[in-house]
Amino acid sequence: MSFKRRPLTNMEILEIFFYSDNESEYESQESDSDSDCEELPPNLVAIENPESEVPLSTDEVPGPFEDAGGDGGRPTVDEVQEFCGIWKAASHFIPPGPAVCFDESQSGVQRPLPFPTEAECFKLFLTEELVGNIVEETNRYALELQEKREPGVRGKLAKWVTTTINEMYTFLVTVLLMGIVKKNPLREYWSTDPMFATPFFATLFSQDRFLALLRCLHFVNNATAILSDPLHKIRNVIISLTSAFGRVFVPYKDLCIDESLMLWKGRLAFRQYIPSKRHRFGVKFFVMCDVKTGFVQDIIVYTGSTTDIKHYEGLGVSGSVVMTMLAPHLGKGHTLYVDNWYSSPTLFQHLLSNSTGACGTVRSNRKGMPAFGCRKMQRGEVEFKENGQQLALKWHDKRDVHVLSTVHTATVSATGKVDHLTGERKIKPDCVLDYNLKMGAVDKADMINSFVECARKTTKWYKKIFFHLIDTAVLNSSIVHRQLTGKVITYQKYRENLMRELLEEHHTPRRPSTGGRPAADNPLRLTARHFPCKVPQTAAQGSHTRRHCKVCLSGTRRSKQRKLTKYMCLACDTPLCVSPCFEEYHTLKHY
Repeated sequence: MSFKRRPLTNMEILEIFFYSDNESEYESQESDSDSDCEELPPNLVAIENPESEVPLSTDEVPGPFEDAGGDGGRPTVDEVQEFCGIWKAASHFIPPGPAVCFDESQSGVQRPLPFPTEAECFKLFLTEELVGNIVEETNRYALELQEKREPGVRGKLAKWVTTTINEMYTFLVTVLLMGIVKKNPLREYWSTDPMFATPFFATLFSQDRFLALLRCLHFVNNATAILSDPLHKIRNVIISLTSAFGRVFVPYKDLCIDESLMLWKGRLAFRQYIPSKRHRFGVKFFVMCDVKTGFVQDIIVYTGSTTDIKHYEGLGVSGSVVMTMLAPHLGKGHTLYVDNWYSSPTLFQHLLSNSTGACGTVRSNRKGMPAFGCRKMQRGEVEFKENGQQLALKWHDKRDVHVLSTVHTATVSATGKVDHLTGERKIKPDCVLDYNLKMGAVDKADMINSFVECARKTTKWYKKIFFHLIDTAVLNSSIVHRQLTGKVITYQKYRENLMRELLEEHHTPRRPSTGGRPAADNPLRLTARHFPCKVPQTAAQGSHTRRHCKVCLSGTRRSKQRKLTKYMCLACDTPLCVSPCFEEYHTLKHY
């Protein structure tokens, strides 16, 4: 005869976990069962599966309650009780905090330079080795495109010339300059229209050469690429830059992790929609920043189920992201600030066991969170609860805010502001004040780059990610430069100095082409002050230097003729006969 398991009540479950010293009274029921594979009652499913979130990776690593030789990570009764604790009201709670005191003497730039110029700081990240690899792959891809061209069909790539490291650095400077001198179509940078002309770009590249380099820009050998990796087109660059970020700079005590979104509205399997972000659609990055300096310490590109993170049993997706990014910094006494997508009592306890503090807003329905009072709170009211190691609070501002911390006390402090209605000083919990002060490093990095970003609209998603990473490398290099030199200059001024130094080192000036379409009409010829002067002499013609008169050659009031003159308008840079062409050109709209 078989017995069907009956569902236990919630009170019986609590009694099993927290109040029972022996399990003999339940052994008889288990022994009478026909099979060990029967489904558990509904109210026990959550205990059997401590984290219901689907992992991003199948890499098995020990979880917070699991050692390398464990039985699958299921916590014992003692571990559950130690972890969950009993939440109770807190008034003078002082958290134990991380077991290790942070040593700030090891933080900062780890590779001091004898002459820390802007270009040298930038090359700590975008090294000549990395640029050399990009040059090699770009040349290989250009040859592939030429081979695919149909016989007899000539195009811009028919006259492709192998690129070099010097030319690639000049190309990157041109792209960075486009972030400051903004125009909509790329071809506008080579426009000869006097209203829009920027002749400096023509001294760097011809239009056709720049567009050819942009088209052939490539980062991986297509023949050996791992196609199962959704980021195989840009993986080499991501690994190289993120490795350099961690190698060059060691963060200070406070760190924060947040999401960043790069605008992308084209087709892409891992494109994300985040309505709270400015762009809403795009490629999502998990970014870890040093709070004190704003240095971007690590970046992970979100690609769905194939995202490059390790799965930590019991921590879910968000906890695994945090643990993957924090792996090199655990056990050093850091304090992490995160938002409510990451925060949970399970994650914070696991960080604390690895000598890392944490603070962040948290969702009230997270597993392990205490139950707060149901009454409606007035603005400014706060309720604290603690379990011996963590502090949880519910604070009412414009709405209820829940915060979890392992490094803050149950105290409130004045903000320095005064309520303009009541005249009373505004006070907030200490953990809220710290969170507001230290959580915005990722958003600040996005804001700084948004004014001068070089990433442009393109048909290839991996090229836009590359330019986004270049912007991040420039930001990090500016922080390194400030740390090494102590000079405080604006971010835009740093970029300008960087571009000048890279051009001085890598660029050979070219003479702009004198051919092509004639320049458009100059709208200033009918205004301002104009005076005739002699055409500058050339070495070939000497004192007999002449140029063709603009009005005689292209005028509509009389028959066109090719008439040479030795006079011109210096302001308009236009050769003109003294009479009557000079007067007609500067007084008639249709001469």
